[in-house]
Amino acid sequence: MTPYEQLDAWIDAHFDEQVAFLQELIRVPTDTPPGNNTPHAERTAELLAHMGLTVEKYAVPEAEVHAAGLQSITNLLVNRTYGPGTTVLLNAHGDVVPPGEGWTKNPYGGEIEDGQIYGRAAAVSKCDFSTYTFAVRALEAVAKPTAGSVQLLFTYDEEFGGEVGPGWLLQKNIIHPDLMIAAGFSYQVITAHNGCLQMEVTVHGKMAHAAIPDSGVDALQAAVKILNALYAQNMLYKQITSRVEGITHPYLNVGMIEGGTNTNVIPGRVTFKLDRRMIPEENPAEVEATLREIIARTAAEQPGVTVDVKRMLLANAMKPLRGNQPLVDAIQKHGRAVFGEDIPALGTPLYTDVRLFCEAGIPGVIYGAGPRTVLESHAKRADERLALEDLRRATKVIARTLSDLLV
Repeated sequence: MTPYEQLDAWIDAHFDEQVAFLQELIRVPTDTPPGNNTPHAERTAELLAHMGLTVEKYAVPEAEVHAAGLQSITNLLVNRTYGPGTTVLLNAHGDVVPPGEGWTKNPYGGEIEDGQIYGRAAAVSKCDFSTYTFAVRALEAVAKPTAGSVQLLFTYDEEFGGEVGPGWLLQKNIIHPDLMIAAGFSYQVITAHNGCLQMEVTVHGKMAHAAIPDSGVDALQAAVKILNALYAQNMLYKQITSRVEGITHPYLNVGMIEGGTNTNVIPGRVTFKLDRRMIPEENPAEVEATLREIIARTAAEQPGVTVDVKRMLLANAMKPLRGNQPLVDAIQKHGRAVFGEDIPALGTPLYTDVRLFCEAGIPGVIYGAGPRTVLESHAKRADERLALEDLRRATKVIARTLSDLLV
């Protein structure tokens, strides 16, 4: 067998163990919010230790975690040094959105049916804890590298922007690899992604009895007018086109709204939260300023109404760095060999914490076992699932890629 085929054979021989590892990861909830994710890190570290991997634990101070809107964060780092040379970091995140309704499977069960594994984070992105761990194990068992280093980094705040995960570790200079790969898509190499601005808008009116509505100021009516202005702006975004393949245009979504006190009371306060996706070509400061101006102008047209606008999240777009080409070339070469089809390199409308590495000057791409498409995997929906063959094949691609890079 060729060296690549020997890596493949090791992964095939240990695949049942790999699937069992992923099942254990799925069975420890990491719903974010609320973001009490240290228990999952502890369980992951225990499982990695059983494989003979030494794990460094980095607990983020409670005050910083709470400031980020989370409850507990412990980041995990595994350093495997083989000799002088390139350091490649593999990063997957364990935090997930809560399961929500409509599941036909246990969201924390890791059940397997018809070649698919089900559970929250099966596809995004506990699967790549498994992909990366077993790719490294295969590399060490078969290729026995003598140059370079690999780092496994498992973090828990991607849903909230990554600032107390990769951002915190980069700031502390705990990590600074030469190249990095982050959890992603088995049929694509992602080299760019959208940015994201999330804002909380609170509209203040004046409560009053519903029998005498003119004695109050209806915050809900005011909020409706502001929302209509924002949705009108959203229609204009469709006229803007990104030059990055895989990314279309900017867009805006209002995902949460709450307010009022009772049916027979004129609502004195309404709060809504919006999500504005930014294409790589946009300037985040200008985007935020435009939204704030629309909100303020519309509110000012309504007597007695005031608004508070709070930025919740600003995640810059990921823009490809020229140094990522060795990653792209290796993954595409081995993806073609393992999957039997071309693996495109393109952008995605999602946002991730990979941007933090690129902002630090570290070339990176997004690639892993994850979904072929978000819709197919049911990511962030009921019955999230991953094809086990995608897990197997993506692990082979990563192991082969590492063997090319660590020379």
